[in-house]
Amino acid sequence: MLQVKAGNLDKMGLLFERYHRPLFGFLFHMTGRTEASEDMVQTVFYRMLKYRHTFTGEGEFRTWMYHLARNVLADEAKQMNRSARYADVTELAERIGGGVLADEQLQQDQDRDLLHKALSMLTNDQREVLILSRFQELKYDEIARVLNTTEGAIKVRVYRAMNELRRMYLTIETSRKAHEL
Repeated sequence: MLQVKAGNLDKMGLLFERYHRPLFGFLFHMTGRTEASEDMVQTVFYRMLKYRHTFTGEGEFRTWMYHLARNVLADEAKQMNRSARYADVTELAERIGGGVLADEQLQQDQDRDLLHKALSMLTNDQREVLILSRFQELKYDEIARVLNTTEGAIKVRVYRAMNELRRMYLTIETSRKAHEL
């Protein structure tokens, strides 16, 4: 990014190749909308070019990129005037799925559906820290820089979000089992 900042705009293609997939994953997990996520990836990379002068090189590039992505998400939410929703279960199943026996696949699909429902019940802030830490595999200090807070605060937020996710998952699972009886 420092080379892009210095005027070597050809290097932007390399950054796109390296980071567009994880960026898409983050945006998709936050919105649940494939097309909108693809558009937002483009917007993030456009803003990288537009605001390249703000990249100092002191922190990690990914941190700066996710900070821009969060701003794009906020702008999208304002435009859409609705809260973000989590990914469609069928797309999530395709992304995670594998070759297993039919009974095992059915159980995995049901578990994935329960997880999807539990994730969609979390607040955007809770979902965001879980996506960044679990799906995007950012370290707590990186997440802290993205969210402008301390590493300790992030650890607490991830811990609380995981507990809330677990509670939601168990509540939904118990309710589903009660309906089956």
